[in-house]
Amino acid sequence: MPSVGDRIREIREEMRMNQDVLAERAGLSKGFLSDVENNKRNIGSQNLLKIANVLGASIDYLLRGEVSDSGVSEPIVIPPELSQAAEELELSYSATIELLEAHRSVIARRNNRGLRKFAVEDWKKLHEAIKRVFG
Repeated sequence: MPSVGDRIREIREEMRMNQDVLAERAGLSKGFLSDVENNKRNIGSQNLLKIANVLGASIDYLLRGEVSDSGVSEPIVIPPELSQAAEELELSYSATIELLEAHRSVIARRNNRGLRKFAVEDWKKLHEAIKRVFG
């Protein structure tokens, strides 16, 4: 299954763009871009967005290899507490989104009344629980 780096390289090459040009336009180093394309480094959300903008690609496609049919999609809003937890846990953007989706899935099955807002530690605990269950 192709990775984020594989899809970045694929689009870059289709556009006949070399790594130097993409790195310069995205404001990244060529070494970092090379590591991402060769699956040696994970990429954070801000850098992924920079690359997606330069390539004219959707984040959805770069992360999952899927193209949305709906034409209009809701923006993904990562709560600040989750963002901080993800940074402390060194989670990739896709792992952060998976954690957010897992949380939403659990919440969707519960009554929203009386639910408190998740703090940074709550996000960390949810991440650890998911890791224990799913490895």
